[in-house]
Amino acid sequence: MDADVTSGCTRHDLEPQLFEAHLGQSALSMPGKPEITVFYEPDTHTVCSVVVDPLTKKAAVIDSVLGFEFSSGNTSTAHADQVIEFIQQNGLDLEYILETHAHADHLSAAPYIQGRLGGKIGIGEHIRIVQDVFSGVFNLGPDFKKDGSQFDKLFADGEVFNLGELDASVLYTPGHTPACVCYHIGDALFTGDTLFMPDYGTARCDFPGGSSKTMYSSVQKILSLPDETRVFVGHDYLPKEGRKDFAWETTIGEQRRNNIHIGGGKSEEEFVQMRDSRDAQLAVPKLIVPSVQVNIQAGRLPEPASNGKVYLSVPINVLSNTGSLNP
Repeated sequence: MDADVTSGCTRHDLEPQLFEAHLGQSALSMPGKPEITVFYEPDTHTVCSVVVDPLTKKAAVIDSVLGFEFSSGNTSTAHADQVIEFIQQNGLDLEYILETHAHADHLSAAPYIQGRLGGKIGIGEHIRIVQDVFSGVFNLGPDFKKDGSQFDKLFADGEVFNLGELDASVLYTPGHTPACVCYHIGDALFTGDTLFMPDYGTARCDFPGGSSKTMYSSVQKILSLPDETRVFVGHDYLPKEGRKDFAWETTIGEQRRNNIHIGGGKSEEEFVQMRDSRDAQLAVPKLIVPSVQVNIQAGRLPEPASNGKVYLSVPINVLSNTGSLNP
């Protein structure tokens, strides 16, 4: 879902770019070290990662993006097409299309990528909680299944799986939403919206089912990993002061020492007070209405109406101006 960013944040209108997070050819061939290529989507500041086992060429896509212009209702597959082209050109075999949570700031391109390349769409099993809440918000009706069956794979906390010959596991990290997970693949952790770069901190916790106290506990679980674990965040927004270039890779050690919201040994009380105060000042994500109703259905748009057109629902006076539910 949407990050800790105010409505006055500068929009960075850049062409989508491909960035490789490789550390050198000799390192890439080491067991347990995936090749990771990042596709940064500038309109939503989303970090989409392609994770590859260099031995088998098995691949996973994490947090893909379907472009959406709310004012016109038009979608765009331009960013997803870059990801698809990269996978095809490099002869990769797509096994998984993974979601860290049901995003509120962009639509998932998972079904579109799956239709072109195959692979299983996966998310944490607690997506059922989010489906239960938002199926009512969007009046999805009695036929809408709130059991997560729209996804091919529901991951439990601590569940292990393989990407080729790479060992992978799932960390349940609620707080931003009640359904967030991180994926630990080889020596790399993909944190979605739980942790951002150390100079940007953490994500908001004021959406339905979110909790700053729960977020603190989740981050402590993350920070218990070895210092050298590579961390790839799900969004990057440039801090108001400091660096001028977007970034997405850090380490557990850097996060533990330097994360401005939760690093340096900050207490739960300090974090909760800071996070709740900041969240009270944040605006509702501009794409929350289209994003959530699509993403709780594994990124699938509604079935066309009798006229062959696809329509989304816009609830009136149901969501507050911060993204929480009105009484």
